[in-house]
Order: sequence, then C-alpha cells, then structure tokens
Amino acid sequence: MKQKVVLAFSGGLDTTYCVKYLSNEMNLEVHSAIINTGGFSDEELKDIENKAYELGVKSHATIDVLNKYYQECIKYLVFGNILKNNTYPLSVSAERVFQAMAIAKYAQEMEANYVAHGSTGAGNDQVRFDMIFNIMIPDVKIITPIRDNKLSREAEIEYLKQLGVERDWSKAEYSINKGIWGTSVGGKETLTSAEYLPDEAFPTPISKTKTEEVILDFKQGELKGINGEHFNNPVDAIKKLESIASPFGIGRDIHVGDTIIGIKGRVGFEAAAPLVIIKAHHTLEKHILTKWQQHWKEQLANWYGMMVHEGQFLDPVMRDIEAMMTNTQKNVSGKVKLLLAPERFQVLGIESKFDLMSSQFGQYGEMNNTWSGEDVKGFSKIMSNQVMIHRLVNRSEG
Repeated sequence: MKQKVVLAFSGGLDTTYCVKYLSNEMNLEVHSAIINTGGFSDEELKDIENKAYELGVKSHATIDVLNKYYQECIKYLVFGNILKNNTYPLSVSAERVFQAMAIAKYAQEMEANYVAHGSTGAGNDQVRFDMIFNIMIPDVKIITPIRDNKLSREAEIEYLKQLGVERDWSKAEYSINKGIWGTSVGGKETLTSAEYLPDEAFPTPISKTKTEEVILDFKQGELKGINGEHFNNPVDAIKKLESIASPFGIGRDIHVGDTIIGIKGRVGFEAAAPLVIIKAHHTLEKHILTKWQQHWKEQLANWYGMMVHEGQFLDPVMRDIEAMMTNTQKNVSGKVKLLLAPERFQVLGIESKFDLMSSQFGQYGEMNNTWSGEDVKGFSKIMSNQVMIHRLVNRSEG
C-alpha cells in the first residue's frame, strides 16, 4: 500500500505541482484539502475540488473553519484593537495559522504518514505551517516540494506540461489572498520601498461617492448590530459591514513589517470592515475602560498580535492573554456612530450606559462636581513631592 500524504491545496500553480510531484516522484497517495477562512465562494470551492480530482488525488476535502477562526482568534484581535505596526489587521497571518491547524487535524484523522504544503522558502507562511505541524503532529514528516527543490515558476510550468497538465498559467499582475479579516494584495509596487499600488490593483472598485453614516452596536466587545439590524453571529455582521464600507475604498493601505525570517516585507491590503470595527471598538473602550485597563491591555495585545503573526498561536500563554482581554470586555457595550466617505472614515461619537465621561462627575475643562480646589492642591503637592526632593538633593550635591 502507498503511504498517505495530506496536501494543503489551493488549486494554484504551486499546489498543482505538488500533487503531481508527490504522486509521480514520491509514489505517495495524495489526499488534498482546502481550508475556508472566508475567502472562497461555493462556486470557487467546487472548482478547486474538480481541479484536485482532475489531477488524480485519492480524495479531496473542503473544511470550513470560519466560525472557529472568528471565535478563537478574530474576536481577540478586536478585543485587543490589534493592528500590526499600527497598520495591518493581520489578515493573512491569522488565517494561515487556522489553515495549518485544520490541515494538521485532518492529517491525524486520515492517519497520514506525511503532510505537505506549497510554500516557498522566501516568506512567512512556510514558518507558520511548519511550526503548527511540528507542534500538533510531530511524528508526521513535512514535505515542501517548492521550497525543497528551489523551483522557479517556469520550472514548475514545464514539469506540468510534460505531464499533460495544460492550463493558463500566465501570472496575474497582482496576487490576491482573500479572507474574512481582509484581502492582501501583492504586485511589482510592493517589491519596492517607494511605489504605491494603483487603484486597479485593489479587488473592490470605488463605487460609492456620497458620504454615509453607519451605527455599529457592540455587545461585550463583539459587533452584534449594524444600523439597527441585529446579528446573532458576528461573522455575518463583519460580512455586512464589508459590503457597506468596501465600495468607498476604505481600508486600503500598504503594510511594511519585519518578517519571521528576518527581512523587511511590504504588502498591500484591503480591509474595510476590520479597520472600521477596530477603530469603533477602540473608541468605545476609551469611554468605558479605566486608564490602567487600557494601558495593560494595549501592552499585551501588541505582543499577542506579534505571536499570532509569527505562528506562535498555540503557546498556552496566548490563552492567558485571551482570558485577560475577555475580562476587560464585560462592559464594552454600546453604539458607535461613524461617517463613511470615499477612501476615509471617522468616528462621530458613542452612546453607552457604561460611558465614564458622565457629566454627573464633572466636565473636562468646565465643572468639577466630586472634588474641590483644595483637594487638587493637596493632591498635586503630594504627587510632586518625590521629584521635588530629588531635584533639591541633587542640586545641593552639584
């Protein structure tokens, strides 16, 4: 009997090559699987399945982890207001982790001898997949034909042609990776440090030109309503907001960051819903949480985002941080009003019964209702006491 390999399969050039290489050169029984994190339509998933069987796989599985992805990761990216380098909502970083975990689990179920992916040796994804596999299925050997054989695109195409696999392999001018938490865009401009992506590179054209107000309703930190419409599942709310905001061209940008392998990388992205949600949620928190809740959550959230980005999602410390962030969300409920406009948006204000900016206690720069001027004099004197002593002592020594 042939040994089994589970291949993470997308239907593109690299994973198409992998099917043939694993089958023909390594004499393995190939079982392909695609993991949906919100980036595929039913028609696209069916087309990928057909391509897999045409290539000769023994079996193909379509595995949907969208709700799991939201509940176990995206939710915490919102709770933490996490933007990598204050810019990027971890669109691809986070979904790759969940795709890798689903492939590892499927390989276990299939009792596979090997697991394979089509990553090259030049990016972050190879590390994310390898790390998850090493943690979850340490006894299953990892095969990476593209990386191991150092193949060029042209060499892959020539190999497939020799085996009778004829397709239009002309490379698209821009590479697109779509998921529920944003779409990455790569092209010749992102390989430079100076050029910006043109409008046509982004998958959603700008079709809305008039400003539009939108009201987001949060319940304990999760988006549960838009313009009065209630959503039991925040995933549906994210999809709805994306359909409203993305035609404005909102959420377009280029992220420059440090890759796991130590080089700088640049990638474009389109993430209307994630950026609007994070900004709205952060504004709501600034009204509701205390100063020190915000401070410590920000420190841990930035670190949490870095760990997700670098494939360290399964470290148990991540569950500890999630517990802390969840606890901060108990009162993060209320409505946030925003103005959407072409290529920009702004928060107009919030309404919440947990708003600490209550006029009952005072109005900044106007009235104080719960303290006196004498209270402030004494408070200021005590607060400045140690630094005053330090200055006097050091002045006498100088």
